[in-house]
Formats: sequence, C-alpha cells, structure tokens
Amino acid sequence: MKIIPVPPQAPVTEGVAALPGGARLYYRDTGGPGPAVVFSHPATGSALVWPYQQPVLAAAGYRVISYSRRGHFGSEPVDPASPGSASVDLRELVDWLGVGGFHAVASAAGGAIVVDFAHSHPERLLSLTLSSSVGGVRDADYLALSESLRPKGFDDMPPDFREIGPSYRAANPAGVREWLALEHKALTGERLGQTPVNAIGWKSLETMRVPTLLMTGDADLWLPPSVLRMFAARIPDNEMVIVPEVGHAIYWEDPETFNRVLLDFLGRHAD
Repeated sequence: MKIIPVPPQAPVTEGVAALPGGARLYYRDTGGPGPAVVFSHPATGSALVWPYQQPVLAAAGYRVISYSRRGHFGSEPVDPASPGSASVDLRELVDWLGVGGFHAVASAAGGAIVVDFAHSHPERLLSLTLSSSVGGVRDADYLALSESLRPKGFDDMPPDFREIGPSYRAANPAGVREWLALEHKALTGERLGQTPVNAIGWKSLETMRVPTLLMTGDADLWLPPSVLRMFAARIPDNEMVIVPEVGHAIYWEDPETFNRVLLDFLGRHAD
C-alpha cells in the first residue's frame, strides 16, 4: 500500500453560515467559476477530512466546498427542541453560498444526507457519489442484514478499527494517527436527532434519476461489496467501483484511486 503525505491545500474562504432555518454551519470554499463539488463527511468527520481531495479537485478547475453538519467541527450542535433536517441544512447552505447545480460527494453517514437531498431536489444535482455509504435505507430486511454483519458492541470499538481497513492500519500507523486526530477534532457537540425529509428505501432508490457513482472497499465492515451490489441493483443510473485493500474510509486510505475515479466520473457528468 502506497503511503501518501497530505498535500498542500488550495486557498479557501472559511466561515460560519447563519442559515434561515436556524443552523450555523462551518464551511470551507475554494471559490472560482468552475462547477461546484460539495463534500458531505462521515459521522466520524467534519469539513476538515478532505485534505487529499480538496487541492486535487481545485487544480482540476472545480469549486470545492466542504462543510460540517450540526454537532461537528465549527458548527453549532443539534438543538433537541429544534433539530431540523440535515438535507434541508444542505439546501440552505448551497443557496447561501450562491450555488445552483452541483456535484455531491459523500462518505458513509454523509451519504444518507445527500440521498435525502437527491429525493427532494434532483434538479440541483449534476451527479452523486456515495462512498461506503448506506444511503439512509430504512427497509427492515436491509437493517436486519446490516446489523447481522457486525457483532454486539461493534459501535463501542475504536473508530479506527471500525472504519479503517487492516491493510492501511498495518502499513501506515502515522496516517491512522492523523485520521484519528481529525476524528477527535470533529465531534464537538450534540450531533444526533436530525431526521430525513423523505422515507428512503429500496423502492424510493428506484425512482432516483441522478447519475450515481457507488464505491466501497473490499475490507469495509459496514458496506461489503455484496451489499453495495444491492444498491447498484436498485439505483437506475449508476456505476460501481470496488477498491482493493481498503475499509470504510476510501477517501483517506487510498486517495489516489478515490480521486482518479471521482475525477473521471465528474468529468463525464459536467452538464
């Protein structure tokens, strides 16, 4: 496995957007006239977890935007009295930033948010990339299958064990420490309680008409390749990529492959 240092970052504007629905979300935006790519982070992450992607996409001419959901680095926590919806927060954020159509790129739990957004506002999406993401599906058969893949107490195990594949952990302990530092920095306040706008399930995925890239790692404990194929069988316009020797955090474990596949996909869905 190739060890890749974090590259220098492209200049960004960063701030906290005060949105109409009451959310205050931290964001980072490279700006520029290129097509916008909005990154939606995993539950263990924040706007800061895309250092391998940001300069590469910016150099390719894209406007790169990452943001933290409520309860993650730089953003206000979820208010139990008024939790709102993460997909509504996303819509208000892109409106606030003056973004029309955009490419959505999500990892893990971030995928549920962008799939919910795709159900409500498909006309706003140029494409959708779901990396190691369960996509918010709530069908009982799927939830039972997903639960059966992991032992009792799995959620209490160390986050690097749950999310980073053994090959990367063995080859790059320093990279694991960097990932863990971002994970510790990411979780800053109450982040649970927001609900989707749409009821997402196998049937609703069949109605999606957004070009979709599906990715997972062959060592992903949450979304093994056989489960990813269930999503591919239901999303009409999709491409599927299985990345060898990685777990749940493809964007971090094998950024060269992640970026190459993503740039090729985005380039074919520019309009």
